Amino acid sequence: MKRILITGASGFIGSFMVENALSKGYEVYAGIRKTSSKQYLKDKKIKFIEFNFADNNNLKKIFSNFKKQNIHFNYIIHNAGITKANNKQDYFTINYQYTKNLIDALISTNSIPDKFIYMSSLAAYGPVQKGKNLIELTDNPCPVTSYGESKLKAEKYITAQNNFPHIIIRPIGVYGPREKDFYLYFKIIKNHLQPLIGFSKPKVSFIYVKDLVKIIFTALESDVTNKAYLVSDGIISNSVMLGDAIKKQLNKKTVKIRIPIGLLKITAFFLEPIFGLFGKTPTVNFEKINELKSSWVCDIKPLEQDFNFKADYNLNKGIYETTQWYKKEKWL
Repeated sequence: MKRILITGASGFIGSFMVENALSKGYEVYAGIRKTSSKQYLKDKKIKFIEFNFADNNNLKKIFSNFKKQNIHFNYIIHNAGITKANNKQDYFTINYQYTKNLIDALISTNSIPDKFIYMSSLAAYGPVQKGKNLIELTDNPCPVTSYGESKLKAEKYITAQNNFPHIIIRPIGVYGPREKDFYLYFKIIKNHLQPLIGFSKPKVSFIYVKDLVKIIFTALESDVTNKAYLVSDGIISNSVMLGDAIKKQLNKKTVKIRIPIGLLKITAFFLEPIFGLFGKTPTVNFEKINELKSSWVCDIKPLEQDFNFKADYNLNKGIYETTQWYKKEKWL
């Protein structure tokens, strides 16, 4: 039985990874924080590890103890991180420094796995560049947010290591059951409003969480190492199509409202400091605005060539399944 460690296991994507690993018969270790919810981690076969990624000695002690017990992780998926922060430095502390601490602990205790998957983001590359139709692996990365910069910095640290077998996954916006950011859009549409950002129609792709998890494990179990991939469902869409798919499933008529980018910036200017007082980040923030005004579609030919990847879910199918879950759980 192969052994896998998944960090960030209690979150939206991480909990689906854990379920998939269990279904494949892995011995699953879920890396969580002391304060993490185990709402989606109920299976008694799951073994939990409480990590403090800020403490190098704690990390080294954990892996040294596993080594003494002759426990070796065949695979590690590092999924822990943050997508929103009040302080820009937090992105670099959590997404970069904590990743570095984990890798350093693995190397110093001679606990390097057979393969290490790093969950990065398309934000590390930035949006479609001027004069191009797609984001491609050959592009010079140009992130437009601190989040993207922190992910890119972590990627560079990983690729600089010798004899550290890895794969870097850079997904586009991920949606599905348990997700909370797209969920806000569902709630707005349920109230018969369909907000659209700006006056253009930036192109965008998505990836359903189960398709993302499928490609992660396909890559994990393959012979491929030391490569990076841009990940989406391969379908070019836009925000209007997303809203239309949601309102179809909710059976709602909506009023489309165009919101100027300038108005969003004014809103963020007032909301960010107010939310910051409570240690939170508003959905409308300057980092998010930088992303919303751009096109986000990527070339997935490398995925298709190396793993014969084809998404099982298009937008309508994914939104249908997500809506059913939200209703079942009484989120909607």
